[in-house]
Amino acid sequence: MTSRLVRTLTAAAIVLGAAACSSSGGSDPLAAPGSGGAASGTGGRTVVVGSANFPENVLLASIYSQALKAKGVKVEEKFNIGSREVLYGQLQSGSLTVLPEYNGALLGYLDPKATATGTQDVNAALQQKLPAELAVLDSAAAEDKDSLTVTQETADKFQLKSIADLGAKAGEFTLGGPPEFRSRREQQFKDVYGLTFKEWKPTADTTANALKDGGIQVGNVFTTDPRIVQFKLVSLADPKNAFSSQNVTPLVNKAGVDATATAALNAVSAKLDTAGLTALMTKVAVDKEDPQKVAKDWLKANNLG
Repeated sequence: MTSRLVRTLTAAAIVLGAAACSSSGGSDPLAAPGSGGAASGTGGRTVVVGSANFPENVLLASIYSQALKAKGVKVEEKFNIGSREVLYGQLQSGSLTVLPEYNGALLGYLDPKATATGTQDVNAALQQKLPAELAVLDSAAAEDKDSLTVTQETADKFQLKSIADLGAKAGEFTLGGPPEFRSRREQQFKDVYGLTFKEWKPTADTTANALKDGGIQVGNVFTTDPRIVQFKLVSLADPKNAFSSQNVTPLVNKAGVDATATAALNAVSAKLDTAGLTALMTKVAVDKEDPQKVAKDWLKANNLG
């Protein structure tokens, strides 16, 4: 949960002032489908789309909202509400109907002792933990998760595509990340991938910059950080799931969504991947484009809006 909080604060810092607009005056980590338990028929009621209070989640909520509107669903937007602790209760009570979630972080919230890491295992565990009122729909390939990231030059020089490719080369590399990253991950990298790094350097939110400047050779960068695109970095694949899956996933109050709304949200998930989400966040964070316009353009480009 701390990693998600760090990521949230990081995104907020990157996009300071990139506030989202709400049509209703609102202010504030699956390859397999969800439970499929969404109730059929909303009786014309309004679907209320909410979001957490960081820019990426606002962008995702705007994509969901506009995708629903394109299918004739009546939508109210309540963006920038706050943290998961606030949002979850509102969704369960029915005050909110739809929320962009991250499956691994949601499972960690519901079960702090959960050990599932791969997408299918995370979702299987998640289905057992959600209350009867809630369901996850199809999840996107897009993930906002921890990664080990290198520069394109390093990737090319050492032929690195996955964490496993680091192998004995790790002994030549300095690894950067948040101050707590070493205590959490050093033994895991040894156990899962057999990696021992030359040095661990605390870099916090300057990790991507430290990679670009050559201060470190490997860094813990979240996979949708716009600086991955901006600095031409490469996030290494994680075939053994050292990091828990964090797939973007619609979490819904089942009584509030019908077949039309469910299909619209699932269609978004089918099109959204990590590279695409990173590109969208680059438009918002680096190019300072309006999140609603970025969402609209993406939907149009994918024949969803």
